[in-house]
Amino acid sequence: MAAHKPLSLRLAVPLALALLLALGLVGDFLWASSSTSGSRLASASKKVKVNSGRVRGNKQLPEVYLNATYADLPAPHWDWEEMPAAPVPRLDGYSAQIGDLLYVFAGYEHLDHVHSHVDVYNFTSNTWTGRFDIPKEMANSHLGMVTDGRYIYALTGQFGPQCRSSINRNFVLDTETREWHELPPLPVPRYAPATQLWRGRLHVMGGGKEDRHEPGLEHWSLAVKDGKALENEWRNEVPIPRGGPHRACVVANDKLFVIGGQEGDFMPKPGSPIFKCARRHEVVYGDVYMLDDGRKWKQLSPMPKPDSHIECAWVIVNNSIIIVGGTTEKHPITKKMILVGEVFRFDLDTLTWSVIGRMPFRIKTALAVASVDYRFAVRHFKLSAFSRS
Repeated sequence: MAAHKPLSLRLAVPLALALLLALGLVGDFLWASSSTSGSRLASASKKVKVNSGRVRGNKQLPEVYLNATYADLPAPHWDWEEMPAAPVPRLDGYSAQIGDLLYVFAGYEHLDHVHSHVDVYNFTSNTWTGRFDIPKEMANSHLGMVTDGRYIYALTGQFGPQCRSSINRNFVLDTETREWHELPPLPVPRYAPATQLWRGRLHVMGGGKEDRHEPGLEHWSLAVKDGKALENEWRNEVPIPRGGPHRACVVANDKLFVIGGQEGDFMPKPGSPIFKCARRHEVVYGDVYMLDDGRKWKQLSPMPKPDSHIECAWVIVNNSIIIVGGTTEKHPITKKMILVGEVFRFDLDTLTWSVIGRMPFRIKTALAVASVDYRFAVRHFKLSAFSRS
């Protein structure tokens, strides 16, 4: 990509950025505890009082207000087109694109219900064309997922609703036959680890440890070919410098990139028979790491702002990594989750970031897909839920 050409012009031609699948607003609403005030962040009109005329000494401090959109970054306006709604709402669902088909896996409908199926979207017919079940033993959320163009690898993750335990079982789907096979289990379970295929090996790194909160640093790989494991056990690789779940993991120009993420996550409430989710301290970050020789991670320029829940929210367009949406650091006053509405570009030539656009709403766990000829967006929930983003 020529560095002197604005990306907005490049996006006007074929192979522009495409489909944003905004999923799981119900889950976002519940997890972020975004009441009516939290859900209206998109309106840019809400302000939060920092102090209420407190007195210091003999002086009364002036009231200071912090706009609820304080975390937004300046970004060009993009026009978006709404596409057919998904069959079900999802949070923490996962996706893989093969040709003109998009496979959307599992995820929460709400905290007490998780999906156990795959929905299939056809770009050519612009319709949702299929549905089939995942294995009963497979995780329902917080997966690691990647495809080689035919086989989709679905690894580890959380089994069941609320904040239940993670499992270390791994599965692969043959999209031509729609048959599932099992791969060797990970050494230990993980929540939402960074996952990619690189140089003939399936790589899994980071994620949340078994308590769901402590970040993992471990990095394993397994030789695979045509959906089958060529080894019986996972191999230890160089640990990632900073651990945690919900990161983008991308292979580009024969280099492995791990982008964004967080340390900490919701944990099951002690003694809860349903493993009810309870919030704990989380640190969202925008760190970027690259592995090119397989032996040492290199830290690159961070994202324009901290960003998490972006494991399926990226595409590669014109030698750039494009990332949409996510979550950033909590609001400093209300402590509520802040969703991300910007579109970020990482130039693979210069290894630098820029903000190139804005989505029609802020959204967590978006699913982004590259398409030919045009750029469009799909909302996967009813219009009445639009303001909840």
